[in-house]
Formats: sequence, structure tokens, C-alpha cells
Amino acid sequence: MYDTGTLRVVRREVSVNKSENDIRRRVREGDREAFAQLYEEFARPVYNHGLRLTGDWSTAEEVMSETFLTAWHSRARVQEDGGSLLPWLLGIATHKADNARRSTWRRQLFLARQPPPPDVEDFAARSAGRIDDARRLRAVHAALGRLRRQDREVLALCVWSGLDYQETAEALGIAVGTVRSRLSRARKKLARLADESAERNREPQIRRGEITSAAAIAALPVREELT
Repeated sequence: MYDTGTLRVVRREVSVNKSENDIRRRVREGDREAFAQLYEEFARPVYNHGLRLTGDWSTAEEVMSETFLTAWHSRARVQEDGGSLLPWLLGIATHKADNARRSTWRRQLFLARQPPPPDVEDFAARSAGRIDDARRLRAVHAALGRLRRQDREVLALCVWSGLDYQETAEALGIAVGTVRSRLSRARKKLARLADESAERNREPQIRRGEITSAAAIAALPVREELT
């Protein structure tokens, strides 16, 4: 027999699943109102995921826009049952972010071959808060940048986007066991990088940020570990 609290939880989960499946069905059928609801609910998580993978605000905005555009064009592939569509959206965003990184690398390679532009006053540097945010973001991205792409993607989905192992596997199209092994490998690498950086203690201002970021990321739990 279930107690009253358990029954309430079960009923709530059933209600949530029905609502999510209703959104799936309507999105699949091309209901623009349902898709607008999907955007309103998940635009921020998709943007944050893109930001963590690319390390750039404007690129993350492009990733978010392209993700929802692709989702709309591929809506016929959505299954009517399956719960939240967030893993599907984050899977698309992961591929978009990967493409954006490659594009940025090619652009930087091209610019490196060009003559340097004349010095221009950086008005944005007047904003101390903005600089601090950018510095922290660079430190986190520098730590993540030392991971393999596949490990970085799993870490971003499991740790920051809050997906469980099954949802992450669905988003990336891989097995749950692969998610677990990649996450474990990423955490070990970050912990090792933090230790190595602390020992070398080179370039203190930059290194300290990377040490803090790497150690903190390695210690963050995923959903299964909280239960």
C-alpha cells in the first residue's frame, strides 16, 4: 500500500507526464502556440548550455536561435511519448555549439594571418562587473577546454543542465554506460588539472581562476547522485 505522500507524488508525476506528452504531440503537429511555450520554458537552459560549451555570449545566442530553428524544422521526428523535450533540444544545441567552435577556430586562423588593426579604446573595460564575469567565464571555459569534446559535452549536460544519465544519453545518442564513463573521465581529468596547476603555480592571476573552476566543476554532483 502507498502512503498519502507517495500517492501525491505519483499523481503529480502522472500529471507532468501527461502535460509533457501533450506538448510533444502538439509540437509534432506544428502547433505554433505549443512551440512558443517550449521556447519560453527552455530557451534559457539551451542558451546556458551553449554558453558553457562555447564560452561566448553572442555565440551562445546564435546556438540558441539555431537550436530552436532546427527543432521546428525537425518537429516531425518528435515521438509523442517520452517526457520532457529538453534532452532533445540540448542534443541539438550540443551539435550547434560544436559547429560554432569549429567556425570560430577557422575565423581565428584567418584573422591570425591578417595585419593587426589599429588600437581602439575599449569602452567595455569600464564596466568592472562585466570584466569579472568575463574573467570567470574564461576560467571555466579554459578548464573545460582541456577536456575531450565528448567528455565536455557530457559534463555540461549532466552537471549544469541537470539531465540525468538516461536523458544525457538520449540527447547525445549514446549509451547510458558511455555517459557514466565519460563523466567519470572528465571529473578525474579536471581534478588532476587542478592539482597540477596548484603545484606549478604559474601565472597566478589566471591559474588561480582555472584551479578554482576545475576543482569546483569536478566536485559538482549529478541528479542520480543527489537521490
